[in-house]
Amino acid sequence: MAPQVTESGPFKAEQVRAGDPYELSRGHIIERLPAGGRGGRAKLVGAAVLNSDPAVRSASVDTGFSPDPGTMRALDIAVGDIPDAPGWLKSAPLLAVEYVDTGHDEDELQMKVAELLEAGTKIIWVVRLFSPRRVEVYEPGARARTLLPGEMLSASNILANPIPVEALYDRNVAHRVTLKNLLQRKAREEGELHTLRASVREVFSARGLRLSPDHEAQIDQCSDPAVLRRWHRAAVTAPDASAALS
Repeated sequence: MAPQVTESGPFKAEQVRAGDPYELSRGHIIERLPAGGRGGRAKLVGAAVLNSDPAVRSASVDTGFSPDPGTMRALDIAVGDIPDAPGWLKSAPLLAVEYVDTGHDEDELQMKVAELLEAGTKIIWVVRLFSPRRVEVYEPGARARTLLPGEMLSASNILANPIPVEALYDRNVAHRVTLKNLLQRKAREEGELHTLRASVREVFSARGLRLSPDHEAQIDQCSDPAVLRRWHRAAVTAPDASAALS
């Protein structure tokens, strides 16, 4: 069980600047030094794998998470609705990944895990880089599980694809998984575009509006889903194809 801090400390998240070597837990300072070479390499490949998953809208590395004024946690990898804006995250990431190596503070790690779960994170993967290498899985209301190299990690409703444990730290494995994810993401995008183009044409056909060769080419060459959706809406009421596709 994670240690509990009963008294709040004097520090606030607003006092922490980007790049400061510490976190805050209930107002108390916790030293956080930069990752070593092994940890930095592992974090880089793990983030690439997760960010490439077809179901992931956004992910980030070394992102501050501040659910309340007295807490600011730096997350090795965060997956979820990560805004493209300055400032600490206010809502908990769906999936968080923490890398630990020799010399870490186990009590502090368990406190951090407990705080993330309490704030709403659905899954936490703790990647232990020292021998024997393994990943511990933490979820709300469940006992921690340990997965070893050769086993698969999954995150239902967060990731589309399970990944090998090794993909979070082994560069070669991570590259293979990333390539597979990117190809699948590309196929999904092409499938979405095909469906949207077909729906635009169906509206014109149902209304008896003729598409010229130039109109057909314009639809085929459009690779922006937002534009295709706009054309679909316009095609319902536009007097002709030129007006709808303007």
